[in-house]
Amino acid sequence: MGVPMIACPCEACTSSDTKDKRLRTAILIVQENRNLLIDCGPDFRQQMLRENVSHIDAILFTHEHNDHVIGLDDVRPFTLRQKRDMPLYAKKQVLDSLKERFSYAFRAKKYPGSPSFELHTIDKDMPFVANGFEVIPIEALHGNLPILGFRIGSFTYLTDVKYMSETEKAKVRGSETIVLSALRNHEPHWSHLNLPEALALLEEWRPKRAFLTHLSHKMGRHSDLQKLLPSYVQVAYDGLVLEV
Repeated sequence: MGVPMIACPCEACTSSDTKDKRLRTAILIVQENRNLLIDCGPDFRQQMLRENVSHIDAILFTHEHNDHVIGLDDVRPFTLRQKRDMPLYAKKQVLDSLKERFSYAFRAKKYPGSPSFELHTIDKDMPFVANGFEVIPIEALHGNLPILGFRIGSFTYLTDVKYMSETEKAKVRGSETIVLSALRNHEPHWSHLNLPEALALLEEWRPKRAFLTHLSHKMGRHSDLQKLLPSYVQVAYDGLVLEV
C-alpha cells in the first residue's frame, strides 16, 4: 500500500526521512541505452517523471496483483512517442488478466491514443530474450499464487516471495547481487517473507550483496532496520541506483 500508508500514525508513516517514503515496488534495468522495466504499478507515472526516463523498450511482469500492473495505462506516452507496440513479457495468467483489466487496449478497433502492446508468454522453464536482455525466469509462490522473479547475468530480482522450491532456488545460486522482498519485521505473513525468512534465504545463497525491497510500514523505519542487517544486506529505497 506504500509508505506512508493512508491514515496511519505509526513511526514509519510519520517519519521525515526520505528513505521512509516508499512508492510501490518496481525496477528499471539499463544496459547500453536499453531500458527494461520490471512491473508497472500505480506509482509508475510518478516514478518515470522522478527518474527522467525517456524510453521503455520492454516490460516484464512478476504477477498480476494491482500494485504491480495497474499503472499500465500510463505507458501510453512511451508507445505514442516510440511509435510501436510495447512488448510485455509475462505468464499466460498475467497476460489474460491484463487483457481483462485493460480491455480497451486490446480491441480490434481502439479509440485514438490508447496504449498498444505486443504480448509474449513466458514460464518458469523458458529462458528468453527481451530486447537484448537474456532473462532466466525463477518461480516462487506468493501465498498460493505461482509468480516469477528474474535473473539477468549475475543479478536476481525476486519480489512478493513466500516459498521457493529447491529447483528454483538453484537458479539463484551464484548471483552476485540479489534484490529480495521482505514485508514485515518479525510478524509472519501468509503470502510474503518476513525479515528472518528473507535473511535465511539470503544466507543460503550468500551473494556479494543483497537489497531488501517491498517493505511495508510494519518493517519500521529505514535507519532502525539497517542496524539489524548483516553487512552484505542493505535496505533498498526509492531512487536507489545499483551498478552490476
